[in-house]
Order: sequence, then structure tokens, then C-alpha cells
Amino acid sequence: MTAMDFILGYSLPLLAMAVIQSAITFTAAALLGLPLSINTLAAILAILPVAILFVGLGLLCGSFLNDKAVGGLCGALLTNVAGWFSGVWIPLDLIGGTFKKIAEALPFYHSVEAAKGALQGQSAATIPHLSIVMGYAIIIYSLAMLVFRRKMRSDKQ
Repeated sequence: MTAMDFILGYSLPLLAMAVIQSAITFTAAALLGLPLSINTLAAILAILPVAILFVGLGLLCGSFLNDKAVGGLCGALLTNVAGWFSGVWIPLDLIGGTFKKIAEALPFYHSVEAAKGALQGQSAATIPHLSIVMGYAIIIYSLAMLVFRRKMRSDKQ
């Protein structure tokens, strides 16, 4: 099995799971009053780049760390970092200052803004945020692929 085979075999089911999780989440939101529309599908699609980013981060962490460390670092720590810096738990305008500037430089904030824009049907507002998230996703995923390939080659020797 080549590195690319493994990466695709690992990534594609996780991306399918991300779509299913998003659909379940929006269905639960609909039960709580969110009106479902075509924009809901657009929001699910807007979430895909950040799903690719997280899969890439998982591959990257898995290439450097053992199973326990990956679960602790990539699971708990990354969830908290993403939650705080996305503005999901506390609006970034309430915190402001340097924290807000750092958050706006990271992809988590932009992924939330892209999903919100898509959900509101504002594609013009969504595209700049999606571009930033996609840029991060491409860089992280590419880096993860390179590191994983090197690890596979070094493990063979």
C-alpha cells in the first residue's frame, strides 16, 4: 500500500463522517427552531474545508506522536483551541484585543463565519472566509502527506 492509498483510505471515510455529523447537527438545530433550506446544504458544504483541515491535523499528529498522545493532543487540546478561537463558545467581540486578532488569523474563526454566511445565503460573505480555511487546509494536509510519506519510508528501513 502506498502512502497515498493509506491517506485516501483514511481521509474519505472521515470526510463522509463529517458530512453525516453536520447533517445530524443541523437536523437537531432544526428541531430547536432553525429553518432548513437549501442554505443548510450550502453550510454543510462550507464545513468540508475545515473537515479536511482537521483530518490533515490528525494525520500530522499521528505521524509524529503515538496513539495515546494523538488522542490527548489532537483530541482534547485541538477541540478546545478550535472552540475558543472560533468564537463559537464566546463571541470574539466580547473578548477583543490581541486574542481576537490571533483568532482572526486562524482558520477556526473563518470556518464558523463561512458556515454562518452560507446558512444565511450570503455567498459573497462566505467566499473570503472559505478561501482562508481552504488555504490552511491545503497547507496542513500537504504537510501531513509529506510527513506521513517520510515516516512510512523511514519505518521500512
